[in-house]
Amino acid sequence: MTAPRRTRLDPDARRAQLVELGVRALSKASLYDVNLDEIAAAAGISRSLLFHYFGSKRRFQLAVVQAAAAGLLQGTDPDPALPAAQQLRASIEDSVDYVSSRRDLYLSLVRGAASGDAAMQEIFDRTRAALVDRIMDGIAELGGDPGDPLLPIAVRAWLAFTEEAIISWTPGGPVPRERLTEFLESSFYRAVLA
Repeated sequence: MTAPRRTRLDPDARRAQLVELGVRALSKASLYDVNLDEIAAAAGISRSLLFHYFGSKRRFQLAVVQAAAAGLLQGTDPDPALPAAQQLRASIEDSVDYVSSRRDLYLSLVRGAASGDAAMQEIFDRTRAALVDRIMDGIAELGGDPGDPLLPIAVRAWLAFTEEAIISWTPGGPVPRERLTEFLESSFYRAVLA
């Protein structure tokens, strides 16, 4: 295998390249097992230059997790022109597809948050809050009272439930994707809007 040809990039483009390589590596290894030497080699730079751009392994990891979280939000963002019920259904379907096709990446994001690292937890919390806000934006149209202070808590709990169900599901296994999606959608109405 030949090393990639070294290409000069401006600092922002190089950082973006390294983060993208880090996100790709997360799809195959946990956050803490991502090999910085391999990332640097794939970018055609030295490991020390990677540290020049991020300052430390931890800062690189945080940038990678932030990019992964942004990818999750983008990959599950429903069309805002749809009615709220269709947005909910589309978001569930997109979440099932996103997580099942990027299982290791998603697990790295969740486990990074569970690691006790405050910065990782903050990224996870911001991502979860954005998902809660997305649902709360249409809660009245779904039949909920937007002024009820319990609803955001119920939505957050339902998201955790949904996350666990999707992680536990096996694509191509005994539970078809459509059945999982219907189950998660009906659980929203039964648990959140009960």
